[in-house]
Amino acid sequence: MTSLHIRRGMVVLLAAVTVGGVVSQEVPADAASYKTVSTKNIKKTAYHKKSSKGAIFNKKHTKKVSNLKAHPNTTWYATKQATLKHGKTKGIYLYVNNSKKSVKGWVWHSYLKKGKAPFVLNKAKAAVAMDAKTGKVVWSKHANTARPIASVSKIMTLYLTLKKVDGKSSNWNKKIKIKSKGLVRMSRTSAYGGFHFKLNHSYTVKQLYDAAFLDSSNNSAIALGQWVAGSNGKFIKKMNTQAKAWKLGHAHFVSASGLENSDLRQFGYKYGSANANKVSAKDVALMARHLMTDFPRVLKDGKVGSKRVNGQLCYNYNNMLKGRKYYQASLKVDGLKTGYTPLAGYCFVGTGQKSGKHRVITVVLHDENEFSETRSLMNHVYGFSSMAN
Repeated sequence: MTSLHIRRGMVVLLAAVTVGGVVSQEVPADAASYKTVSTKNIKKTAYHKKSSKGAIFNKKHTKKVSNLKAHPNTTWYATKQATLKHGKTKGIYLYVNNSKKSVKGWVWHSYLKKGKAPFVLNKAKAAVAMDAKTGKVVWSKHANTARPIASVSKIMTLYLTLKKVDGKSSNWNKKIKIKSKGLVRMSRTSAYGGFHFKLNHSYTVKQLYDAAFLDSSNNSAIALGQWVAGSNGKFIKKMNTQAKAWKLGHAHFVSASGLENSDLRQFGYKYGSANANKVSAKDVALMARHLMTDFPRVLKDGKVGSKRVNGQLCYNYNNMLKGRKYYQASLKVDGLKTGYTPLAGYCFVGTGQKSGKHRVITVVLHDENEFSETRSLMNHVYGFSSMAN
């Protein structure tokens, strides 16, 4: 028996081909009994899928272009309408394509409904877009659910550091001597370190600020906290006090760096009973807004791609900056903070100000595509009339 099966005098051959960048499939020859009764051009109209059912075919229905469920959040644009006859049944079909015109074909009209597909972020477990000018949340997903935020926590650490510095060059130049063997060990580990410390070596506040901000150095953030408050524990209390002063109802800190206590324990920096800093996406956006409003220099500091600090290269992992993979010139992204731990997932606080628009602050927590989803979110909210100057 060969791979060709003869049934009732009809050859059924299934073969995969590529149409418009997606996998298309040949369908049984009897499907070719779709006949065109009439066709007309229509005004371009937006549709999105009505349910998980349905598929896009070529007009004769001999090739399946794609299942609609493979495009759950796609807006389809119809430009033609046809009445097709299959056996004794007639149906109205629409010729549609996605925005990139990479997928196109005919679909039964009842599988679609008018209107653009609702905007969604598929990967982020929580997200917010905030109008930085008004403080109003303009889009959200699980905005008030407190979640681990990893190194995004350093937004609070940077705020309290800048508050202590108070713009004085004498404070920027203060020397902080590293006496903790735990911080030195932390700095030398590939998973938790970054900016290498030498025992009993002194670093300026500015050097530690740059390392904590750009390179997301955990040991530098902890050292800054100890300088600000006198000890790690006192600094974390300061973080929580500041959160209460800002009326952040879904924020609790146990770490100056964003590392969890399960990791900090080995270095002697475990604090409190909870394992991780937990802050909601909305409260993270509010933290970022306070930081940028009170200390606008962070927008200049945050768009530095990399710099040498005390002979070490500090690399900014914000991949929406100019020259990076997810850069989009019109968004003018100039900040702000990345974060990652296995518990928190990929987190990112982005900000930028499109010409003629209000500045936007975006937060995505526990994401997998934090930069692409942030870019999509920024572009989406900039379509709102409320974001215009």
